[in-house]
Amino acid sequence: MTDDREEGLEKRRAQLGAELATKRVEAGKEEAVEASAEASRKGYAEAMKLSSEFISAIVVGAVLGYLLDRFVGTAPWGMIVLLLLGFCAGVLNVLRAAGKVAKPDPGERQNGGK
Repeated sequence: MTDDREEGLEKRRAQLGAELATKRVEAGKEEAVEASAEASRKGYAEAMKLSSEFISAIVVGAVLGYLLDRFVGTAPWGMIVLLLLGFCAGVLNVLRAAGKVAKPDPGERQNGGK
């Protein structure tokens, strides 16, 4: 009777071990899928950040140009010049955020670029 009970317990332990191994494999697959999804979300977040920086620089340039034209009376020239400056600032911001252009070092400004 004791042998039957021990055999049953051993059989149950082996069955639970197999189920546990299966669950561990499934959990590993789920972690890999989650890591892939996390990388994708980070990519989307970076794209949204870069696009919003670019668009906001252009909009700010256009608004400042419009206001300059409105109050100074320089017809379309203020808008054209500041819109182009906004575009250039937007491109520079995107390149800096993407790591393609180095950010200016504050120490170089104080030392006169030495």
